[in-house]
Amino acid sequence: MCTAVTYHTKEHYFGRNFDLEYSYHETVVITPRNYPFCFRHAGKETRHYAMIGMAYMSEGYPLYYDAVNEKGLAMAGLNFPDNAVYHAIDPQKTNLGSFELIPYLLSRCANLREARKELEQINVAAVDFSEALPASPLHWILADATGSLTVESVADGLKIYDNPVGVLTNNPTFDIQLFQLNHYMSLSAEPAENNLSPVLDLKPYSRGMGALGLPGDLSSASRFVKAAFTKLHALSGDTEEESVSQFFHILGSVWQQRGCVHMGGGKYEITIYTSCCNLERGIYYYRTYENSRTTALSLWKEDLESASCISYELRTAPEIFWQQEQA
Repeated sequence: MCTAVTYHTKEHYFGRNFDLEYSYHETVVITPRNYPFCFRHAGKETRHYAMIGMAYMSEGYPLYYDAVNEKGLAMAGLNFPDNAVYHAIDPQKTNLGSFELIPYLLSRCANLREARKELEQINVAAVDFSEALPASPLHWILADATGSLTVESVADGLKIYDNPVGVLTNNPTFDIQLFQLNHYMSLSAEPAENNLSPVLDLKPYSRGMGALGLPGDLSSASRFVKAAFTKLHALSGDTEEESVSQFFHILGSVWQQRGCVHMGGGKYEITIYTSCCNLERGIYYYRTYENSRTTALSLWKEDLESASCISYELRTAPEIFWQQEQA
């Protein structure tokens, strides 16, 4: 499964853990302004905002997992099994396949306000990219400097939620995830206090006991609570280095380690990569499971007037710095 978060210091950050038991050999892809997006039922975009993000390139088309555009609007799709429902073509709506939603919105919208307006007219249609790549069950989180939204296509239509926490995982639906935070309102970063009884001489015997009851398992509902608590209490300096480092620490609180989630057949779900986008600067940072070194790519260091996507292979090999001289 996956976890996405937003984070604000002096600037604004957005990113996600991509958790799966296998890789599609995804790459960091920059789509310039003149790359032609041909949508199956929604026309063609030949001139649009540029974007950078993680994608699987298929038949020359970037199937984005997450991305940010040149205006600072970011979006990610997360697994949403059993709840995602895609619908028949609606002639009164803008019909998009699930794989088209990220490029459609990021190519056209400069901010959340514009994205919400577009979403109100969108029908997520039951359209496969290809026979080999059927539509994945997804829901989405969007963010800019003003906040975030969650979007879910379910049996009774497209739901658009304000997301005051700036966190998204997988199941259940977002409204239930948000409500379940009520169960954890007593959690605190402060030392524990004795509220059980004034006649008992109870004292904290460890640091961190104010957060007793914070989930630590790897289920999507527990990761939602853990990521929300960590993100909402995380403190960072305002420099880019401090902010990015803290962002990776936030998502590190819900990383999936190989061996902890068995998918059967000797396969285990892991955090294949973690991303972090600076929304103001158009910088895409990432780490991979085997390589914890942070790698950065800038949208603005490419020719954004091009018509061809630019793709960068992920740095996945472990990198160890030897501080001593080696013989």
